[in-house]
Amino acid sequence: MSPEMPVSTSPPQRFIGLDIHKYYLVAVAVDGELNQVFGPKRVALADMEAWMSQTLTSQDALVIEMTTNTWQVYDELLPHVHSVTVVHPPHVKLITRAQVMTDRIAALNLARLLAKGLLTGIWVPPQEVRDLRALIAQRSKMVRLSIQARNRLHALLHSRHILPPPGSLFAPEHREWWRSLPLSLAGRVQIENDLETLEFAEKQIARLEAALAALAAQDQRVGLLAQLPGFGLITIITFLAAVGQITRFPSAKHLVGYSGLNARIHDSGLTTRTGRITKAGRRDLRFVLVEAAQTAANTHPFWKAELARLEPRLGR
Repeated sequence: MSPEMPVSTSPPQRFIGLDIHKYYLVAVAVDGELNQVFGPKRVALADMEAWMSQTLTSQDALVIEMTTNTWQVYDELLPHVHSVTVVHPPHVKLITRAQVMTDRIAALNLARLLAKGLLTGIWVPPQEVRDLRALIAQRSKMVRLSIQARNRLHALLHSRHILPPPGSLFAPEHREWWRSLPLSLAGRVQIENDLETLEFAEKQIARLEAALAALAAQDQRVGLLAQLPGFGLITIITFLAAVGQITRFPSAKHLVGYSGLNARIHDSGLTTRTGRITKAGRRDLRFVLVEAAQTAANTHPFWKAELARLEPRLGR
């Protein structure tokens, strides 16, 4: 689980922006009147524990941007301060669109925005959700790797006008057929590399899916979601990892917005129109929901009929 938020009954006195990098961070602090009272201070991540003990207090409110090592830094900071706010970089346009940007300016702008209450923090997932997201992200990477290897092998056959054998082209029984093709040294090396890449990716996918299945067996929500048309194991696990705690969404509309499946709306004066989906939410959640909808529309009688009714007017 994530560290518990320290209990503080008084408002923060300092607002500290942290610009985090791979090996160091830069800290700048302002007070409630936006006066700079600390920094810029560059701190190596290896020295962070000592810096936190010497510098931070329970009257400090910190803000950090989402990056690769955000959750590790968040967990280390939280016990030392009043609060830690994590923000999504695209939501901080003052920083991301600035023409002149340095570590000091980025940290200072974060601190000032926090002091004036202009930042909306993102949800901080507990450790089990972070672990689940990591497994799913790794599986997605391996799936992309296997697809790339298959595409290269298909392209090689196409470029040399070679007809593939019947059946599954990448099944184990066809590996010798690949190796027996009359190709140059470069072509044989390419085939060997891609076949080994494909074998590696498939082995990794199988291992990851076994771990995801074991985790799914411990979650009672999986059985409920499995009753929905189009929802398979990977779709369910991806959905649960992306959503996390469903209670954090006040309504179904908020969840739709989080997935980026809500329609664009322009409503000004006498003009009101809607457009395509915003695609402004989590990409992985949107992908599996669209995939589930397509599967349901192709296989489930009710949704097949709904698609046939709506497609002439809305398109597919």
